[in-house]
Amino acid sequence: MQQPKLTRRGFLAGSAATGAAAALALSGCSSGSSSSSASSSAAASNTPAKAITAAPAYSSTNCNPIGNSSALMLAATWHVFEGLYDMDLVNYTTYNALAADEPVAVSDTVYEVTLREGAKFSDGTDVTAADVVNAFEANMADETYGAFLTFIDTVTAKDDTTVTFTLKYPFASLLKGRLSVVKVFPASLTEDELKTKPIGSGPWMYDSIDGNDGGRITFLPNEYYNGSKPATCEEMDWNVLLDSTSRTTAITDGSVLAIESVPDANADQIAGSGASVEYVPGFALPFFMFNTKKAPFDDPRVRQAFFYAIDTEKLIANQMAGHAVPATSFLPEAYANYHRASTVYTYDTDKAKSLLQEANIETLTCELMVNNNWVSALAAQIKEDLAAAGIEVTINETTIPWSELAESDSILPYDVMLTPGDPSCFGNDPDLLMTWWYGDNVWTQGRSCWKGTEAWTQLQTLLQQGREAAPADQQAIWNQCFDIIAENVPIYPLFHREIGTAYVSEKLEDFAPISTTGLVFLGTTPLE
Repeated sequence: MQQPKLTRRGFLAGSAATGAAAALALSGCSSGSSSSSASSSAAASNTPAKAITAAPAYSSTNCNPIGNSSALMLAATWHVFEGLYDMDLVNYTTYNALAADEPVAVSDTVYEVTLREGAKFSDGTDVTAADVVNAFEANMADETYGAFLTFIDTVTAKDDTTVTFTLKYPFASLLKGRLSVVKVFPASLTEDELKTKPIGSGPWMYDSIDGNDGGRITFLPNEYYNGSKPATCEEMDWNVLLDSTSRTTAITDGSVLAIESVPDANADQIAGSGASVEYVPGFALPFFMFNTKKAPFDDPRVRQAFFYAIDTEKLIANQMAGHAVPATSFLPEAYANYHRASTVYTYDTDKAKSLLQEANIETLTCELMVNNNWVSALAAQIKEDLAAAGIEVTINETTIPWSELAESDSILPYDVMLTPGDPSCFGNDPDLLMTWWYGDNVWTQGRSCWKGTEAWTQLQTLLQQGREAAPADQQAIWNQCFDIIAENVPIYPLFHREIGTAYVSEKLEDFAPISTTGLVFLGTTPLE
């Protein structure tokens, strides 16, 4: 039997603008073998197995690739669809997918991309420039992905295999990574087909889709795929298991070869069964979100008081088993674009009380809406810490899906929300990550309701300056953005967590955990 193994990877993510390459380093962090998965696989059988089996930790019924942001179905999308360029989520580098080569600059604001020769969808039809144009236009109109694509003026088909992008301003440093957000599908697909069983040009295609808890998503190879990451076995089977105990059982009894979101309490048990448990530092975070249209949460001092009131180090030690780092900025310290914010929140009950006093509040009573996932375990201590600072909260654990919290023309009926998030599944450049929560979109229009404030307007100006700036000048602009966000905290992290993945390394060749939600099996071969 393989020796129990717990590993931790140090993660450094660099944006294209900095020119810093993403780097990974492996080091052991517990007893047992410290060999890498590659060396473990080398000692195992070289006979390919018939199937890749896995247990995702999130559920969703939305398989539409347009604007997809669910943890489960976005991961499925990575396997079924391709962008012109795709992002390797192990190291955040982009590689050619449907694109045959790099974007060709016709001018500073016009680029042409040629499609890979012979690229086909899983129904055997050719991928055309018209399909790419349709996919981009649909995503540009989407309230989620549209915010990532505002730099594009028009997308046109020069001919059947060439796409022309006309930009509103030069955007070369971030272009390929941002184009990777859009996944291509046949323009002929109806809305119903996109929602029920869409097809793509990726190495896998959907066989059956049941993304509910206890359901299964099964994939078959796309026989027409001619890209660089072909399917390596006869099928892929994902068993959706939200319950931590169920996922633990699935990996320890050999029902699956990999699970995401390792329960920290079961990590030693899983490692003892022969599987590898690997924690990867990343952007993933729990955050407070405030209804800034509702007094007193329209006052930044009140919002700041919440963060000073929380003993984040204790939260991490007791509820995260140490697998997180307190936030000292919007970005985690492991990111190459990290800047320590001008306002850093440390545990300081007296500071929290003084801020409330400055806002003419002696005792604050409000409701804390808590998402019914892993962050619910944080709620009890948070409630206790807030009470010590004079903030009495009633916990309301919610099952409301984000799709029902997306009305941009209305103000949500809540005070404060505790929920997790991680837009690094789309990319890691600072502009993308800040745009997700603070741009002109559903988050600031109808959730935090921060749009229109003086600070929000100042931030939008700086973000746009950063998009149009030369790469050498972007970091200084982004640093100003980080400071504004940290001072105003309409939405802000308590800590950045490490993502735990368990997998049978001797039976998964060329598999690596990632620092965001999801499992990636592109290029992975299951072994007997």
